[in-house]
Amino acid sequence: MRIVSLLPSATEIVYALGLGEQLVGRSHECDYPPEAESVPILTYSLIPPDLPSREIDRMVSETLMTHATLYGLNLDLLQALEPDLLITQALCDVCAVSFNSVQEAVARLSPRTRVLNLEPTTLQGVMDTFQQVADAAGVPERGRALVQQFRERIERVHERTRHRPPVRVTFLEWLDPPFACGHWTPELVALAGGVDGHGKPGQPSRRLEWREVLAWQPEAIVIACCGFDVERTLQDLPALERMPAWEQLPAVRNGAIFITDGNAYFSRPGPRLADSLEWLADQLETCNALTPTRV
Repeated sequence: MRIVSLLPSATEIVYALGLGEQLVGRSHECDYPPEAESVPILTYSLIPPDLPSREIDRMVSETLMTHATLYGLNLDLLQALEPDLLITQALCDVCAVSFNSVQEAVARLSPRTRVLNLEPTTLQGVMDTFQQVADAAGVPERGRALVQQFRERIERVHERTRHRPPVRVTFLEWLDPPFACGHWTPELVALAGGVDGHGKPGQPSRRLEWREVLAWQPEAIVIACCGFDVERTLQDLPALERMPAWEQLPAVRNGAIFITDGNAYFSRPGPRLADSLEWLADQLETCNALTPTRV
C-alpha cells in the first residue's frame, strides 16, 4: 500500500505501526521519526517565516475568518505518487492543509485513493485513530497492540500520581497572546497529577484573559507552544513575564515554570502523547515537594 500522510501525528502513527516503508509522501511538518525526512514533501506553509507570535495569531485569525488557507499542496507530485491511502484531518485548518483543499485534490486522483480523516479531540479519540490507521492499512492487529501499549503507559503514570495532592496548573499553548490548552491536554494534566484551571477536555484551545490566571493562582505553569520548539518559545517568554502580578504567582515564586517542545509533544495527537504525559508527571511531582501543604 502506498500511503501519503498530511499530518505529523499520522506520520508518527504510520511508523509506530511498522508501515514506514509504505509512506511515499508527507507534509512539510512531518519531521518524526527522523526516517520520515527522506520522504517527499507535498505541502508548504503560506505564513512568512520568522513572524512575531502576535503577527502569526493575527494572520491566522484573518485567514480563518475569510475561509482562506494557510498551506499549499503540490498537486502534481500528489498525482505522480498515486497513493492508495491519504491521511488528513478536518479538525483544525491551522494545523494542516484544509480538508476542502484535500478533497479537491483527491477528486483528480485515481478512484482507488482512499481518504482517511482523523479528528481526535480526546485521549480515547487519539487511541481510536491508531486503530483507524491500522485498519485502513490492513494491519488491524498492529493497531490493537499499539493501543494497548499506549494505554498501559497511561495507566502506569496514573497509578503513580493518583494519590498525590492535585497541583493547580495553567497550561499555555501560545504566549502572545496567551492561549489555554484544549482537546486531550486537560486530560493529560489530570493524569499527571494536576488540574488545569482554564482548558476543557474535548474542547478547542482558547484565548485566555490574564485575569483568569490571576484568579486561579497556578502552582505550576506549563508552556508547550503549538508548532514551536523550546528555543522559539523562549523568544516569547518576556511577553508573559510582563503580565500584571506575574512575579506574585505561586508558580513563579517557586520556580515551577516548565517549558517543552510543543512541536514534538502535546500538540500532536500521536503515540508521543505518552511521552508528554510521563514528562508532565515528573514536572508536577516537583511541585508537590515545593508546596506540600495546600488547601
